[in-house]
Amino acid sequence: MLTISAVSKAYAGRPLFADLSLQLDRGDRLGLVGPNGAGKSTLLSLILGLAAPDTGRVALQRGVTVGHLPQETAPAGDATVLDLATAISPEYTEARDRWRALESAADPDPADVALWHGRFEALGGDAPVPRALKILKGLAFRERDHARPLAELSGGWVMRAHLARLLVQEPDLLLLDEPTNHLDLEALLWFQAWLLNYPGALVLISHDRSFLNALATSILEIRQGRAARYRGDYDAYLRQREASDEQWMAAWKNQQREIARLQRFVDRFGAKNTKATQAQSKRKQIERLDVIEAPPGEEATVDFQFPQPPRSGHRVVSLDRVRFRYHEATPLYDALDFQAERGQRIVLVGPNGAGKSTLLKLLAGVITPQAGERRLGHHVKAGYYAQYRAETLHPDFTVLEEAFTTPQRLTETFVRTVLGAFLFRGDDVFKPVRVLSGGEKSRLALVKLLLDPPNLLLMDEPTTHLDLASVDALLYALTQFQGTLVFISHDLYFIRSLANHVVHVQNGRLTPFPGGYDYYEQKTATAGLAADAALEPPPPAAPSAPSPAQRRREERRRAAEERQERSRLRRAAEARVHALESAIADMERRQHELTTALQQPETYDDPPRAALLNQELKALTAQLAQHTADWESAAHALVAMDATPE
Repeated sequence: MLTISAVSKAYAGRPLFADLSLQLDRGDRLGLVGPNGAGKSTLLSLILGLAAPDTGRVALQRGVTVGHLPQETAPAGDATVLDLATAISPEYTEARDRWRALESAADPDPADVALWHGRFEALGGDAPVPRALKILKGLAFRERDHARPLAELSGGWVMRAHLARLLVQEPDLLLLDEPTNHLDLEALLWFQAWLLNYPGALVLISHDRSFLNALATSILEIRQGRAARYRGDYDAYLRQREASDEQWMAAWKNQQREIARLQRFVDRFGAKNTKATQAQSKRKQIERLDVIEAPPGEEATVDFQFPQPPRSGHRVVSLDRVRFRYHEATPLYDALDFQAERGQRIVLVGPNGAGKSTLLKLLAGVITPQAGERRLGHHVKAGYYAQYRAETLHPDFTVLEEAFTTPQRLTETFVRTVLGAFLFRGDDVFKPVRVLSGGEKSRLALVKLLLDPPNLLLMDEPTTHLDLASVDALLYALTQFQGTLVFISHDLYFIRSLANHVVHVQNGRLTPFPGGYDYYEQKTATAGLAADAALEPPPPAAPSAPSPAQRRREERRRAAEERQERSRLRRAAEARVHALESAIADMERRQHELTTALQQPETYDDPPRAALLNQELKALTAQLAQHTADWESAAHALVAMDATPE
């Protein structure tokens, strides 16, 4: 379906990746990971043909359709939500719009009306509408939203409408750049369930590791100018990368020691007539070595202690009989009661529009209820973080200066380290705040909260605009946090790592669950999905009288299942080979150590020890022979799998 051959790409003179080769088949689910700026979005641009590689070739199979959801913005236009969701092709959209315009004209030409109506019907007519309605419902659009012009919607809802369009189109290859950024938890879980049955190939960029674990069958990592593909989900990738990096580092260190040993001989004896020939031989030996490149430096890990807030009283914040409405219509909350205690980490969950963000604003004192009371406990200081909170930042300060506007006594090294963990690296800390994007301002506001944390921290979607490493940094800080946390998030990994209480918000009612998210799932028996049946993914098509398109889709599904099973078996075989290789390498190292020890005369000054070493060497040699035979068998089996035609 997609073949990338020996592709290299640089940006502003900086190599993003070199000699990247990749084969993507129908049914593959590829996760793209790497730090911000590594080249993930650039790779999507190369696949889409929006950019050209410096070297190499990107080739799509003839007839393959490609859909793309960009990370930040997509055009709104004058269409309605339903019109965009059903825009399955430019030809379809043109025929529909031309026919409608003629229908509403004062004196249309009947021939033109018939022409464009015929084209519209030939391209599918109203057939995409039922599918679009299901998808829009799953993405939390209400029925009354269907006829709304996109120009009336926020950017996040426009992105949802474009996502609906892509799911209705069902292209062969779907490229998604941070698709979860604009979804709440309920919509995200529905979307994830839908993608699990997607018949085409997926390429995903996401900072949500639960999302990647649920969907990805392989991971392509772009890091420090290199690209490597790993089989399995995100967690499997982390394990494989750690093992790969350890082997790489060990091989590099061993070679460096060998080069240093040879070079010492050359330096010591190169000028001596009696040793000159040997020294020259050692020099040539160094030159003939296939030099192992030094491993890339690891990204900085967060291992410092964040500042902590003063201790509050036991009861931190409460809402008593609160009534709140935005308009004269039915109140969002009526006689609402809520209480948070010291040390609780409460996540608010529920369908879109249920009032989670409003509840957070009531707790923060950002909005005032029409009735009832908000009470803060003893020595409580509240801090509120929203995705686009930038009004408190000084536009003429640099990033570093803004971060230092805190009563905490902090060193520049510490502050710059925290800024680096949240993607402000190098000279970025000297940028004026006024030139930052909305996402960058949100990250800076987040850094300021962490550098001088209140003992009541209220956070609305704090992981948006963060990469995976920065999410880990935020988790590290909040795990240390000794105050009270109330938050909203669509990142299940983030929720599971932090929450010790769950509050479900729906229809103005709060239902508390005194446990983490897994406890909430068990109690609601919904696997994290809303009880509303409308959010369930659509059932499979009825098998009776399938259309040609349905037969092709079923064939693609069966082929995808067969590929997944072959992939699972291959991953198991690879794991077996790698485990044996690792064990053999350990045995060979120990064998070398034993042989070296037994070659030393002083070893035999202790006869019992020498005897034990001989026994160990004998047993190890037999074990090594068996492992080697097992490895040969496993390797042959793996080669046979690779040789089996698809």
